[in-house]
Amino acid sequence: MRAFLRRLERGKGGWAAQIGLRFGGVLLLGLCALAVWALTVSMHRPPLHAARPAEFSEAAASVIAWALGWALLAEGPGLFRLIPVPPRHIRFDHRQQRKHP
Repeated sequence: MRAFLRRLERGKGGWAAQIGLRFGGVLLLGLCALAVWALTVSMHRPPLHAARPAEFSEAAASVIAWALGWALLAEGPGLFRLIPVPPRHIRFDHRQQRKHP
């Protein structure tokens, strides 16, 4: 898996990565549509009830699936490509803690 991610970071995913990641985006969008449909059905089903924690988590998962699905569908493997940072910007290093005066 790590080698696959390194290839994607270098921009050498190939056509299989293009198809796989974009298909994953389509699947996530389908999952989002299914979750929204299920929430709509549960909203209109009698008796009326207050929203349960499971319904809140289903709504949150549908928003995450929508965002990630569109990102994978639009960008594909380019989503994992490394972007060069200009040298004038400081890179964050978790081992190095700077103390402010």
